[in-house]
Amino acid sequence: MTTLRADRSFAEECDATDPLASFRERFARDDPSLIYLDGNSLGMLPLATAERIADVVRREWGAGLVRSWEHWIDLPRRAGDLLGRHLLGAAPGQVLVCDSTTVNLYKLARAALDAQPGRTVIVTDDDNFPTDRYVLAGVAAERGASLRLLRTDIDTGVTPDAVAGAVDGATALVSLSHVAYRSGALADMAQITGIVRDAGALMLWDLCHSAGSVPVELDACGADLAVGCTYKYLNAGPGAPAFLYVAAALQDALRQPVQGWFGQREQFLMGPEYDPVPGIGRFLTGTPDVVGTAAVEEGTRLLAEAGIGPLRDKGTRLTSYLITLADAWLAPLGCAIASPRDAARRGSHVCLRHPEAWRIGRALIRSRVIGDYRTPDRLRLGPTPITTRFTDIWDALDATRRVIEDRAYEEFPLEPARVT
Repeated sequence: MTTLRADRSFAEECDATDPLASFRERFARDDPSLIYLDGNSLGMLPLATAERIADVVRREWGAGLVRSWEHWIDLPRRAGDLLGRHLLGAAPGQVLVCDSTTVNLYKLARAALDAQPGRTVIVTDDDNFPTDRYVLAGVAAERGASLRLLRTDIDTGVTPDAVAGAVDGATALVSLSHVAYRSGALADMAQITGIVRDAGALMLWDLCHSAGSVPVELDACGADLAVGCTYKYLNAGPGAPAFLYVAAALQDALRQPVQGWFGQREQFLMGPEYDPVPGIGRFLTGTPDVVGTAAVEEGTRLLAEAGIGPLRDKGTRLTSYLITLADAWLAPLGCAIASPRDAARRGSHVCLRHPEAWRIGRALIRSRVIGDYRTPDRLRLGPTPITTRFTDIWDALDATRRVIEDRAYEEFPLEPARVT
């Protein structure tokens, strides 16, 4: 896409030549009039996933009962290897689907800190997702360490220079988000990882807003650890289990703190003491969520079929088109872009800054356009490459223009709801 035009016919032309267009029909669409730009919070339901879950429940559980554990027991590793191969740039045996992002972050952060005796500093940024900051602060307090917060511009994200200025010989672990949850700013994973490892520290990436939307090359960039959720771009459903990555060279050197029976050597011997299994399996805890992990597998297969390259290309074009229309139509109405303009520095969502962002978002929902709100004054719009059309972007921005021009948002309360 070289020249972006503001007429709707241009969006129609883009949709007509979109190589991913057919994937849209492979998702549940109960309301064809709805424009969904919140897949970076909760992905849509793939039809194949609905069928797979029904099969797991009715046939594998209903008919197979406990006998189905013969193939369920390795599901976290199978789904993890599928994720690693197609979306994370990780060789087999380094990714597991298990627990939640929060639990996995705790497990890996604690293990990393304990593996770095004499180093007592954890580094993250002050705009990292709240769970990450809370977990890291808790780990630091629990282990007598300190948490060092990088000052980060909430629109442009973490820079390699900022990381270089924050790490030293006392740093045990650096934990950052690859794509910033608020602005969509994309961090330079390879350069930052190199800086951290050169300082003798371990690097832990949060991939919640990048897995399935931007290329990730964990092995190639030398990352040590990573976590991420599966209910956004991987479309695995609300509360679906998360994933973790531990580089092969580190696995047997780390002792994760949540010692559960699924991480135990010869688990069915029910031995008296914890003896972790070699390799990635030691990072399992309790009995896995079979239904949720099956959904992760189906969502990953769908994205693998589409290809992360085409997905990234379309995501870049969708967000660039959104920014073009926002500049033309919304900037004169008081909106500003609160995300990186350089597509190479941006994930697959865009924030618009406006003092009435909360109420504008509520008015848009009434107009059948769903985005979300992020503090302090951001309307976050997340085109999902596998389901979003260019005409969806045109229609959503046109609706936003009308909501602001007509001041339709004034009908809504000033106070944000519990869920934003």
